[in-house]
Amino acid sequence: MDKGHALPQDIRDLRHCLRMKSKYAILLVFVVALVIIEKENNIISRVSDKLKQAPQSLMEVNSTDPGLVLSENGSLLSLSELDSAFSQLKSRLQNVTLQLGGTREPAVAQGPRRHVLLMATTRTGSSFVGEFFNQQGNIFYLFEPLWHIERTVSFEPGGANAVGSALVYRDVLKQLFLCDLYILENFITPLPEDHLTPNMFRRGSSRSLCEDSVCTPFVKKVFEKYHCKNRRCGPLNMTLAAEACLHKNHMALKTVRIRQLEFLRPLVEDPRLDMRIIQLVRDPRAVLASRIVAFSGKYETWKKWASEGAAPLNEDEVQRLRGNCESIRLSAELGLSQPAWLRGRYMLIRYEDIARSPLKNAKEMYKFAGISLTQQVEEWIQKNTQAPQDSNGIYSTQKNSSEQFEKWRFSIPFKLAQVVQNACGPAMSLFGYKLASDQETLTNRSISLLEERRAFWIT
Repeated sequence: MDKGHALPQDIRDLRHCLRMKSKYAILLVFVVALVIIEKENNIISRVSDKLKQAPQSLMEVNSTDPGLVLSENGSLLSLSELDSAFSQLKSRLQNVTLQLGGTREPAVAQGPRRHVLLMATTRTGSSFVGEFFNQQGNIFYLFEPLWHIERTVSFEPGGANAVGSALVYRDVLKQLFLCDLYILENFITPLPEDHLTPNMFRRGSSRSLCEDSVCTPFVKKVFEKYHCKNRRCGPLNMTLAAEACLHKNHMALKTVRIRQLEFLRPLVEDPRLDMRIIQLVRDPRAVLASRIVAFSGKYETWKKWASEGAAPLNEDEVQRLRGNCESIRLSAELGLSQPAWLRGRYMLIRYEDIARSPLKNAKEMYKFAGISLTQQVEEWIQKNTQAPQDSNGIYSTQKNSSEQFEKWRFSIPFKLAQVVQNACGPAMSLFGYKLASDQETLTNRSISLLEERRAFWIT
């Protein structure tokens, strides 16, 4: 009987114990909930205070487009509109966060961050070669950002002015490689407002300036001459662009406005940068033939002299051609001399070698830069170097490259080629371009004007 009465008492004790534990558990959950709610209230309060302090112009820039507001019946017309509205709202919220100082930490790069400078002159195929880096998703690529400096700051050619321009270009380059894109705002006209500009030169030639994280909502009645090619974006937001630059693994930049390699020494020796300089050269006869077509108005004297021979060429123009060839040659000789500060950081490559074997040479350039070439770049090269005919446009990057690089031999007369050979003989000899002795030699494709040598030199 004692055992029979003890059993119910044990059960009652167990039930009492469970009830007490449940009460403590509920109390604990209640306390935790109060703490979480308090923290959320503090966060909301701080964000609200920041938004109240934001300038009115910022709020206007990031306000919701009237076209995205709910219609009179309280719903959007379709799910697709809802998706579009959400995407644009997300972009605007990111913009507000960045401008209020809520930036993210840069992504962890795979391997060391490289800074690649493609150094060339006009009409050497640099737009085409630059695409090798532009097409790689983990590289932040800029196309001719120094154009703005050239248009804003006037320098006379030669002497101290040439040195002054080189120093300005160099200092701007350094900031750009550090992802300080705000430096360009000092040279863009009209001046950007709230870090927004529709006037970034050739923006559409840089995939990095047109991807999701940088593409702000399209703004009607805002004309952007150099707009993105495959999507509609609003004016370029320099804050978003700088943030995107920091989150890429590598940085690459193409310019035809740096001639003196020696002025780049401070960039190479800057411990914040890991520079790789690729100097691209091309047969100067081909460069002249291309410039006469692309910049016809500037070469009227050359064309008239070649066709009529009535008036001699202006000696200043010949001297300018000679000076350009000499600056290219001197930079190449400096790089090939392997000074300690440049060793392992300089590469000289001929456009003709790239045109004949684009994928092979792209791999060599990537190997030199210390970056792994992706399948995306390989596919772009295969697609854009085997076109049945060259695409229209003086800056086209679609070419039948194996045939295109010698077309110049049939577009200029021998007398023009001879002027170039006389002015640029030392540079042509260094780079392996053979002289033509007459018109027949010039136009006979069975006679090669290119010395066979390694397609690239790395020091």
